Amino acid sequence: MTQTVPYQSFPNSFKRDLLAGKKLIGCWSSLASPITAEVLGLAGFDWILLDGEHSPNDVSTFIPQLMALKDSPTAPIVRPSCNSAVELKRLLDAGFYNFLVPFVESAEEARSAVSATRYPPQGIRGVAVSQRSNRYGSIPDYLKSINDHICVMVQIESLAGVAAVKEIAAIDGIDSIFVGPSDLAAALGHLGNSSHPEVQAVIAQVFADVKAAGKPVGILAPLEAQARHYISLGATFVGVGSDLGTFRSATQALCDRYRD
Repeated sequence: MTQTVPYQSFPNSFKRDLLAGKKLIGCWSSLASPITAEVLGLAGFDWILLDGEHSPNDVSTFIPQLMALKDSPTAPIVRPSCNSAVELKRLLDAGFYNFLVPFVESAEEARSAVSATRYPPQGIRGVAVSQRSNRYGSIPDYLKSINDHICVMVQIESLAGVAAVKEIAAIDGIDSIFVGPSDLAAALGHLGNSSHPEVQAVIAQVFADVKAAGKPVGILAPLEAQARHYISLGATFVGVGSDLGTFRSATQALCDRYRD
């Protein structure tokens, strides 16, 4: 007889800690490699972002990375290429519970992202009886329980998103707001310079608006001084580096060490 385990035995501890305001330090993963993901999982980060927007990932490459992280305490988060109900459905079925949806600019777009991750009547997620997320049909109460365990975070990366951030943060099911500093800097006319005072002022205002709404706020900050500054402003969900950036800088430093 096939052994079945109630889904409630597997709560989303990342979502619980996020909503509790716990400081969660993570790393971006762009190399689309299960070996890299496995090594990152050994490091002890609270979360790893598997990127589908700016890296060569899709469902077929994400699944081996999820398998590589299966025995790790590190929570996998996925960033889809866009706010697409079809793509989100496929990522849900693949086994992701935590989503960072890029370039959300309105409350309507935020509501759409939440709806795409929930089964009816709370949302529009399509039903597959047997898929990786429900252990191929072996979790009997999956359909009844999974909606409560999905975590949706959205990125504010444009002036329209900044203007609507209060309304976005107020949407039920939006668990956190994440600032995309590079795109926001570009939108403000400071491409490649997220440290510009105007950009920093807007980021600080977004942080204040999100905290006023009672939602956790996050950001990507690969420089330590930046990360510590954003944490001092109240960020609790912070990406402090990437596999690609770490690999690039470490290999360059190793090569340079032996040059005359």
